[in-house]
Amino acid sequence: MLAFRYIAFHYIKYVIIILAALCAFMVGFDYMENISKLPDSANLVVIYLVYKLFYAIDMLLPLSLVFGMIATKVLLIRSNALVAFFSIGYSKNDVLKPFVVVSVFFISIYIAFHSTSAFARANEYASNIENSAGYIQPTSNLFFTFENKYVFFGKLYPLQQRATDVRVFQMDEGNLKELVVATSAYYKDEYWHVPKGHLMRKPDHISFEGAGITIEEREELALLKGFKPKILDQVYEGKVNYTIMDAIDALFLLTDQNVNVDRIKSALYKTFLNPFFVPSLIIIIFFFVPVSQRFLNVTLFSFGAILASLMTWSLLFILSELAFNKAISSEVGIVMPILLLFIGAIWQWHRHSTPAKKKRVS
Repeated sequence: MLAFRYIAFHYIKYVIIILAALCAFMVGFDYMENISKLPDSANLVVIYLVYKLFYAIDMLLPLSLVFGMIATKVLLIRSNALVAFFSIGYSKNDVLKPFVVVSVFFISIYIAFHSTSAFARANEYASNIENSAGYIQPTSNLFFTFENKYVFFGKLYPLQQRATDVRVFQMDEGNLKELVVATSAYYKDEYWHVPKGHLMRKPDHISFEGAGITIEEREELALLKGFKPKILDQVYEGKVNYTIMDAIDALFLLTDQNVNVDRIKSALYKTFLNPFFVPSLIIIIFFFVPVSQRFLNVTLFSFGAILASLMTWSLLFILSELAFNKAISSEVGIVMPILLLFIGAIWQWHRHSTPAKKKRVS
């Protein structure tokens, strides 16, 4: 218990220091690069920096957890604390346990943060401030299909849950049956409500003697059950910054609508699986380090471990981006690399946990 508290304390301290330094560098560099593009409003600049900070944490927290483990391990080696722990009966697994427990705890909080749009869509909001002096930017000219209906929104305001310039085309076996035209609509109780609109109906067969197109004034029409504004904004605009609940809702809703959900699956895999490369990489690196600095060059080890961590993180990032852009499947680009790292970590842990068999002397 003494070793766990001692190692966990130093590990958390180094993670916080490294994360703060990396985030300050990333946000500061971004601010200096884009200061001329930002609006004159001090409030919007502060909001921009906060969103950029959230985005930096999203990008750098997993890497900081690995770097924090390397820094803590170097501290234990330089102070001979690692030798002391082993000499009083602690095993390698006892020393490793604080790193795994603390990293999994941080990762759990990190995943939970992705249930909020302020964290999951932070970079998108920051870009909106930079481009249009507002962190909420309406989506224009949105055209999509849902349940045999073709829908056009002139402008969609996801957070206000409303749309303007609405057109809904009802199709039946390739023929236009009816058309709803309205100036506005709003989302409430799982339906899109049209306060006032024109309902146009076309008969099955148009002739000079039969009835023609009928036009009715209708109020409080309810359409598109379950199609949330955020799902519209993200899926049909090709965005990938989903919150957890938005991604799950979109996946269940669009599975039967002949809509490609590969990006949604990639977003969920990235949120729930990608961060777990951290404990796997921590376990793999941990067992490569000797117990004393007499057996290695600590500076060389630190450089090699940091380089290996950066290369692994970069490779996972590239594969996830390829999966988002549908160049490869999300299972190959996200699930398989994490699974391979996990298998390697389990193998390392098992190999060093199993006591070596003594050779019999004849």
